[in-house]
Amino acid sequence: MQPTVRFCTSADGTGIAFESRGSGPTLVRVGTWLTHLRHDGNSPLWSHWIDALSAGRTLVRYDERGSGASDRDAARFSIEAWVEDLEAVVDAAGLEQFSLLGMSNAAAVAVAYAARHPGRVNRLVLYGGFAQGRLRHDTSARARAEADLLVDLIRTGWGKANPAFRRIFTTLFVPDATNEQMAWFDEMQRVSASSVTAALMRQARQRIDVVDLLPRVETPTLVMHARDDAVAPFEQGRILAAGIDGARLVPLDGRNHILLADEPAWSAFTRELDGFLGGGDRAGTATGTLTARQTDVLRLLAGGRSNAEIAEALHLSEHTVHRHIANIYRALGLNTRAAASAYAALRGIL
Repeated sequence: MQPTVRFCTSADGTGIAFESRGSGPTLVRVGTWLTHLRHDGNSPLWSHWIDALSAGRTLVRYDERGSGASDRDAARFSIEAWVEDLEAVVDAAGLEQFSLLGMSNAAAVAVAYAARHPGRVNRLVLYGGFAQGRLRHDTSARARAEADLLVDLIRTGWGKANPAFRRIFTTLFVPDATNEQMAWFDEMQRVSASSVTAALMRQARQRIDVVDLLPRVETPTLVMHARDDAVAPFEQGRILAAGIDGARLVPLDGRNHILLADEPAWSAFTRELDGFLGGGDRAGTATGTLTARQTDVLRLLAGGRSNAEIAEALHLSEHTVHRHIANIYRALGLNTRAAASAYAALRGIL
């Protein structure tokens, strides 16, 4: 049975379609292009993603503005607009705290949201993302020409069974796709957005720059990136991981931007995802009102670590550790390390 598609309104009045499926700790997949809530479940490009992300979790996902079941006539595409859409979805879904997955351009949106709302995001997963769009990390004339060419190709060939266009676009996104998957990729373009809107989306993506926001992310973060991704260079994964305090980078051996179900990189992705979110979710359940980062601090505090030792272990500043401990005391109604240690021992999080 397909989940019910619900609708909410973003800050500028744009209607955003979203759905929830599964049960357990909540994972929100930030909207990106090439999706449609009513079609993805049958797609060999997206169905395994949906199954894996909703296994043991409540998966909330939505179609990006201008695409899928969301308002198709949207004309405003920017980091600010995309963050407003995410804010509207999580509020409409009644979510207080959740883990967040941002892939491709949605990684930058997830970063911006986590920087703006540090208390709401338990864990942050970034896959195939970039902190800077093509025209921000490469300002050469050649980069501009190639960027303009791709936008022109999208305007003329998007969603059409044109072998030349398919060869260019598929080589970027899913170079290892089978003929069946390529056909679905063509169909996904057609049903997800118009060529005009897709071109506007691409232009906006090329101007993304969230490098200055990376140091403001306090959420435990996992960055995964295919080594030979042609859409988002691997170096962008390095930039994301290096810019976020304590983030871990996991290289994936592959070249597909959209990971396929039968490739080794997909198995590695799901294993890392489950390990990262699983630990965070169990800890969140055990502590009730604490974020995943606060739980990490509590565990070390209960183990007798000093503020300086906690800071070193979690790659945080001592000031940040002090603030986390103060928030832990306030959330749990405690006022001493001994009381916090006893609380942790009773709940098995030592």
